[in-house]
Amino acid sequence: MAKNVLVAYGTTNGSTAEIAEKVAEVLRKDGLTAEARPARGVPSAAAYDAVVVGGGLYAGRWHKDARRFVRRHGKALAERPVWFFSSGPLDPSASERDIPPVPGVKKAMVRLDAREHITFGGCLKEGAKGWVARMILRSGRGGDFRDFERIETWAARIGQELTS
Repeated sequence: MAKNVLVAYGTTNGSTAEIAEKVAEVLRKDGLTAEARPARGVPSAAAYDAVVVGGGLYAGRWHKDARRFVRRHGKALAERPVWFFSSGPLDPSASERDIPPVPGVKKAMVRLDAREHITFGGCLKEGAKGWVARMILRSGRGGDFRDFERIETWAARIGQELTS
């Protein structure tokens, strides 16, 4: 049984970090030791029994920190259960239908034999960093489209799989 779970994430404005924190919180409620950490600051994935990796989506690509984490720790990730999540659509589509992983994430899933991928809605609020983010907000397309009930349900499935 996996006991020590890492939830590594790549985020620019903190939305994906909040999803990762919720996933870790649910896993802890299931009796696992789980911590959410920025992907760029994880020295070794080998210290964990299972790993969840999440990244915000930007222009059809996972956040660079999530991509680098998967490349840098690929050997360790291939030896343990791994799940992926993406966050990004600034509309309700992620709650209405299954959104497949972007091509780079799909390749990593195949390479690492990842258990599952899920896409959650994104969040972009006033004060977000970056020129593109400011343009999106100015056009009125920002907002919070994260479905925390769906996030909790997904995390609970992972917890159940790791504890059974």
